[in-house]
Amino acid sequence: MNTVPKLFVAIDQNDINTAKKLIQKLTPKLCGIKVGKELFTACGPEIIEWIQDKGFKVFLDLKYHDIPSTVEKACFVASQMGVSIVNLHALGGKDMMLAAKEGIDKSNNNPYIIAVTLLTSMDSNALKGIGFTSSMNDQILNLAKSASQANLDGIVCSARDIRNIRDFLPENFLYVTPGIRLYNKDKDDQKRVSTPLEAIKMGSDVIVIGRSITEAEHPEAVLNQIYDEIT
Repeated sequence: MNTVPKLFVAIDQNDINTAKKLIQKLTPKLCGIKVGKELFTACGPEIIEWIQDKGFKVFLDLKYHDIPSTVEKACFVASQMGVSIVNLHALGGKDMMLAAKEGIDKSNNNPYIIAVTLLTSMDSNALKGIGFTSSMNDQILNLAKSASQANLDGIVCSARDIRNIRDFLPENFLYVTPGIRLYNKDKDDQKRVSTPLEAIKMGSDVIVIGRSITEAEHPEAVLNQIYDEIT
């Protein structure tokens, strides 16, 4: 299994030149790069190759959720690009996750494949709004267990979820945490947030930070500050 940084910077841009300028202010010794739907839709595999040429590990955050055969093929193609982490929605079900794992295993690469439990923008009211009757904690635990049973490597979850679920999951399970803000008051569209150090203390293996770094006046200085704090 490949090794991954403790910190990935989310580059949420729809312009390749803007994205490249941001990435060039960072250093692969301190972080990897998360490529999500916006950047990948705008730039495609070209940006993945460029980022890797600069020495960065890539977390391809496309959250696959489709019929099993489609997800299997998508995960195979994603893996062949040489990325370090691929993810999908655990809500797609165990059969879909098993198929995704098969796609990864057929490739020449060996990225981590992880499942999103519930988005960090969701709270209990949002959960009820889409018809779930179980509590948020129970729903996250059930989805995490399903990911483990499908032989996935870990999950994407809030740092605050980890303490409620880790005793039920494999010891080497990978916990990847978005919704990271430098200050807890900086919530914007995220509801279940934590600071970088809080996330690591609560058990996160990998944290994902976007705007706190990319919108800073000096992104490289903020990156260095966070890296020093969590290592």
